[in-house]
Amino acid sequence: MEPGAAWARSGIVPLTGRPGGPPRMPPGRAAALAAELADRFAAVTGVAIDGPALLSERAAFTDHRRRGRISAGGSCRLLPTADGWAAVSCARPDDPSLLGALIGAETGADPWPAVTAWLARHTGAELAERAEPLGIAAGPIARPAAWSPDLATAARPVRDLLVVDFSALWAGPLCAHLLGLAGARVIKVETPDRPDGARRGDPAFYDLLHAGHRSVVLDPGTADGRAALRALVDAADIVIEASRPHALARWGLDAREAVAAGTAWISITAHGRSSQRVGFGDDIAASCGLVARDGDGSPLFAGDAIADPLTGLAAAVLALRPEPRLHDLAMGPLIAATLPDHSPAPSPAPSPAAFQDGDGWMIETEQGALPVAVPRRRSPAGRAPRSGEHTAAVLKEL
Repeated sequence: MEPGAAWARSGIVPLTGRPGGPPRMPPGRAAALAAELADRFAAVTGVAIDGPALLSERAAFTDHRRRGRISAGGSCRLLPTADGWAAVSCARPDDPSLLGALIGAETGADPWPAVTAWLARHTGAELAERAEPLGIAAGPIARPAAWSPDLATAARPVRDLLVVDFSALWAGPLCAHLLGLAGARVIKVETPDRPDGARRGDPAFYDLLHAGHRSVVLDPGTADGRAALRALVDAADIVIEASRPHALARWGLDAREAVAAGTAWISITAHGRSSQRVGFGDDIAASCGLVARDGDGSPLFAGDAIADPLTGLAAAVLALRPEPRLHDLAMGPLIAATLPDHSPAPSPAPSPAAFQDGDGWMIETEQGALPVAVPRRRSPAGRAPRSGEHTAAVLKEL
């Protein structure tokens, strides 16, 4: 699928641009890659998914809109630095205090004025250097090394395979959801002190991703909890996680040992298992260069946390590989692989703007003017299980 046609179909364009201006088309071919990944998944599993539409699906549930330099969900901002632009997230309860530590000042309940003033006096490199050890999801807009999934390899059906999902939020759960649609048995694992933060989001969207799965809550702080976690991994055909290796080690889990024993291991991180940087879908995509450009060339958010669904779809395709392998799936390099090879120009050209056509929008693509699709939702297959609903039954089976 041509990149422009894929963007027009994806529902991302209405989420991109200033709130009072026209929608804009993002750069690169992320939506076209989503179409290719969905085609590959369907060829192996028989499950037909509209890959481009997955990129905007959450907004169809949450009613998110384009907000320019504020992310559609509101937790991330694009801010000028002394030498360019950066993406900074403030999504977790502890983030305001962490941002205060970043700039060396109290920020109060609203950290943005102080953070904006600090960034204007500091470079993107300084931001990155200080943000990483603090665990702040932030970084300058800069193209990292790219990585592309191999779509031409052998694949296996996943019906009746056991998937153990330690992930949270969107990317990993989307992977588990797609494997579940293909007939895999999915067990979602949470801990007592860290339930999936997506449970606090739109309930219907959470139902969409988790209906039909089993929910287990285990405490890795206890010997029994760690033993149960290891037993789950031993039983799994596929493991999905989105934690750094040292966090898993504290749980008594080792990805390479599991792979050696025959388990396929999908490890989803912001920038790779060897990196200590953290990130969320919005700041990862923006800091890796997936931004639209305003009329003056300044950056605007593209879509809604687009790195998450693209990574979840890529993870589902990787899970089809027949051999046990540790798949180090880094969201940033995946996003970078969808962008043009050349570095951003000093004064980037504005992104193509849509034009009104009756009550809708049209945008010029390689195939001529095409209508701009809005975000659309699939219907959940049922209700997601309560947290820990199946713990006793699963432990009995183990």
